[in-house]
Amino acid sequence: MCAEINTKYLNEIRKRKTFAIISHPDAGKTTLTEKFLLFGGAIQVAGAVKSNKIKKYATSDFMEIERQRGISVATSVMSFEYNKMLINLLDTPGHKDFAEDTYRTLTAVDSVVLVIDSVNGVEEQTRRLMEVCRMRDTPVIVFINKMDRDGKNRFDLLEEIENELKISLHPMTWPINSGKDFKGVYNLHDKSLVLFAAHSKGSGEGVVSFEDLSNPELDKIIGDRDASQLREDVELLDGVYGPLKIEDYLSGKIAPVFFGSAVNNFGVKELLDTFIQIAPTPRDRETTLRPVHVWEPKFSGFIFKIHANLDPKHRDRIAFLRVCSGKFERNKYFHHVRINKDVRFSAPYSFLAREKEVVDEAFAGDVVGLFDTGNFKIGDTLTEGENFYFTGIPSFSPEIFKEVVNKDPMRTKQLEKGLSQLTDEGVAQLFTQFGGNKKIIGCVGELQFEVIQYRLLHEYGASVQLNNIPFYKACWLTSKDPKKLQDFVRFKSSNIAKDKDGHLVYLAQSEWFLNTERTNNPDIEFHFTSEIHK
Repeated sequence: MCAEINTKYLNEIRKRKTFAIISHPDAGKTTLTEKFLLFGGAIQVAGAVKSNKIKKYATSDFMEIERQRGISVATSVMSFEYNKMLINLLDTPGHKDFAEDTYRTLTAVDSVVLVIDSVNGVEEQTRRLMEVCRMRDTPVIVFINKMDRDGKNRFDLLEEIENELKISLHPMTWPINSGKDFKGVYNLHDKSLVLFAAHSKGSGEGVVSFEDLSNPELDKIIGDRDASQLREDVELLDGVYGPLKIEDYLSGKIAPVFFGSAVNNFGVKELLDTFIQIAPTPRDRETTLRPVHVWEPKFSGFIFKIHANLDPKHRDRIAFLRVCSGKFERNKYFHHVRINKDVRFSAPYSFLAREKEVVDEAFAGDVVGLFDTGNFKIGDTLTEGENFYFTGIPSFSPEIFKEVVNKDPMRTKQLEKGLSQLTDEGVAQLFTQFGGNKKIIGCVGELQFEVIQYRLLHEYGASVQLNNIPFYKACWLTSKDPKKLQDFVRFKSSNIAKDKDGHLVYLAQSEWFLNTERTNNPDIEFHFTSEIHK
């Protein structure tokens, strides 16, 4: 019986692929997400992300402000089946001001699809995201989008990506021209030509197999000039790259590359078919105690995202759990390590953006939504009794600070609740000035403040003014000498605050002030990140 359960469990793990789609804003990430969902039968019609004429929106953009601005500001979780595989897809914000949400999401996935705009090439946010992937050796597949627009030369683009992102590429498909002359892609792996058609169904229509590119049929289909160029390109590519070594992709050394047009659903099927063949199944994870192996029978998992008011009508708050080992079961008691309590969940959910479905069980690799009454923070770990935390989910030092001024004293309770819940989500960090009640919000980018102000008003009825405060950096303070820390806090009280968990923070006015204090106080440590679960 045990062996039978074990086999069933291992088969469930092998069926799962959990990945994130990342990109610079406007590269076509949300559009690509929708096409994946169409292939998986999870949705019937793609949303028009920025169209004002059609009242359909991108499935993964569920917050009202996202619909108004036409950008993704929160990570969405979607599950769908394709070719007997269960795919957990996390669509991340592209905007740099929401990078921290994306960084945390990357801790919950096993691989990444990186979307690059063929017109603009590598952009700033793309570099930042790839740095996080490289830190974790996360396997990456690159999708070069918008080939139906006039963009950069394809060889120049590959060179730019390799140089800028410090990753070796391996083309899996190759484009025939671009812009108005774009005729399709040649699949280097299965030696087939896929002819471009706008708004393709991706059903395999327009696919012509070529065992040998010297076949004169190629000249008839795409013309002598393009056929000659394709033969030359493919010969060069075969000589430089050869066949893909899967182990190099899985270790994060090489990124397979596909070309296409997400808005036209072209080149997406080739990407998805290759993804389910080569992308990693759920992987082992590091904890504060020991490595947790994915095949272990006992359940463990961690919270990587919290979202309040996923459905504004019901004021719900959902904690997103990544299952790392064992089996998560509905109504079973699990150990909440930080609060040292056993908890159970009567209605755990799987997601298709805003649509929720109650699940009875989930396996390693799955993402489950847990209804939360305020017990969870990002980084919390659930186990079947062991006391450890999954590592590598940092809280970053903010770069912009604003004081929260309550414009309606009658709504003070609503404001307190809103600030608490929004900062639990990781949208921003909340600091309370030492010895007073001044509330300070710290963010990575300006747009986050706009989202916070909007959500406080529309979800909690709290109207606030956000005033700039000239701080440069927030540093968490620790010291082996409590007396010296106490003296420092007393002398610098106007620059001291506490974070949500009561940890002491020094708010530096400038880099010079920070360096001076670090030099003058060698017994105090100034930390730029704080491990969230501590």
